[in-house]
Amino acid sequence: MRALRRHLFDSTPEAPARAARKLPVSRFGRFSIVGAYCAQGAELDCGPILQAILDLDPTRTQAALPIAAAKNQPLQFRLWRPGDPLTPDAYGIPSPMASAPLLLPNLMITPVLAFDRQGGRLGQGGGHYDRTLAALRRDRPVFVLGVAFAGQEIDHVPMGPHDQRLDAIVTETAYIEVGKEAA
Repeated sequence: MRALRRHLFDSTPEAPARAARKLPVSRFGRFSIVGAYCAQGAELDCGPILQAILDLDPTRTQAALPIAAAKNQPLQFRLWRPGDPLTPDAYGIPSPMASAPLLLPNLMITPVLAFDRQGGRLGQGGGHYDRTLAALRRDRPVFVLGVAFAGQEIDHVPMGPHDQRLDAIVTETAYIEVGKEAA
């Protein structure tokens, strides 16, 4: 799946902008804190999707990026505004400064290695997002939007008891609500 994602990344550089155009943005205005990610390697860049959601209500909607503070712990999310400086976290991933306020997202935009139409998500294997989503969902509802290339869809993602499902997926070709046909 990593090799396939790399191929899709290399062959469809316009995919992030196309995915943002597939997102039914008006459905996302109810979210006030959007957790996003800094794309690593061949992950589909969620920047255009995040910006489209932030543009709905720039005075009310805030973005937060993850910080991996320690191995085997949920990610923390800190306020981030476009142009804010980033610093490497425990895994070397660009993250907000430690002085940025902690936030609890009610919309999570997550990277995906593979997905299915039942909301199954295969990540990088470290369990960071599964732990994070489980912790967030214990406190309140969180909508989870997977971001992937259309070619990353598989028939069935094997799911364990700790794996967290996606509520929707957006690709460069479709917006897919779990349990519904592509819009």
